Amino acid sequence: MTSPKNHIAVIGAGAWGVALACASARAGSQVTLWSRSPVAPGCRVLPRLPAVTLPEAVTVTSVMPVEADLTLLVVPMQTLRQIAPRLQGQSPLIACCKGLELGTGALPLDILAETQRGRSHAVLSGPNFAIEVAMGAPAAATIAAPSLDEARRHVALLSSPDFRLYASDDPSGVQIAGAAKNVVAIGAGIAIGAGLGENARAALITRAIVEIGRLAAAMGGRAATIAGLSGLGDLILTCTGAGSRNYSLGLELGRGVSLDEILKTRSTVAEGVATAPALAARAQQLGIAMPIIQTVAAFLAGEIDLSQARRHLLERPITVE
Repeated sequence: MTSPKNHIAVIGAGAWGVALACASARAGSQVTLWSRSPVAPGCRVLPRLPAVTLPEAVTVTSVMPVEADLTLLVVPMQTLRQIAPRLQGQSPLIACCKGLELGTGALPLDILAETQRGRSHAVLSGPNFAIEVAMGAPAAATIAAPSLDEARRHVALLSSPDFRLYASDDPSGVQIAGAAKNVVAIGAGIAIGAGLGENARAALITRAIVEIGRLAAAMGGRAATIAGLSGLGDLILTCTGAGSRNYSLGLELGRGVSLDEILKTRSTVAEGVATAPALAARAQQLGIAMPIIQTVAAFLAGEIDLSQARRHLLERPITVE
């Protein structure tokens, strides 16, 4: 007699939600993929990733799943607080969004701790473009939970030969890295779009790792986490990959297109735009120097122009590495 399959609920049918639904199915689970918009019965293709046909193990529905062995929350960071209270059951929750909440500066697990008390929480983050994960191209990511044993259980449930997951007990560091990399990616795109060169981008990425490590340590994380998949790995991909929404937004900004013009033409979310002011405010509250993050936030807010941003970063006092 064969044992019943595990049931994974994926909340959010955007590109990353589709990708994680496909990855979970390849790991051997039955998957319920919740879509905010109504879907036709038997739907196998969704608008955000039209090149992907969902596996038979994935069922798409607009009815919120009642129970599962594990629930993946794959909704935009700024809507997490609205969606989280609608979740039913007691399955462990894994936040798969990156950023800080505007107004509160809350991280994803902060919001889940407020809205879903009594349920265990973890976070999944890493250097992943949705289309590649959905297609089964090799990828890796980190799942972080307060307990390493808990993180390992989630890793065992979701890992497959194509999607290699690592366990961590540093959810703070993983979340901060995931939030900050989107802001840095905008800065990297601006540098390339404005013609500042590859050297400038490499310097930006490297110094950003130092900044993010400082903030992670101040918020209870480990600076060493920033050297891993959720930190350096994600930073490299997001600051160099053509498929990065934040990097491509930065490219357009660097070429002189206004932020309003860019956002009007986009149907996808570049989380770094909302995260930048929240992250800069959090760093200021903690007394942490994050000149790259603060400069990108000021540029996005229209407080400085490109030449001023360049001076802010290059004319700071000389220090040691």
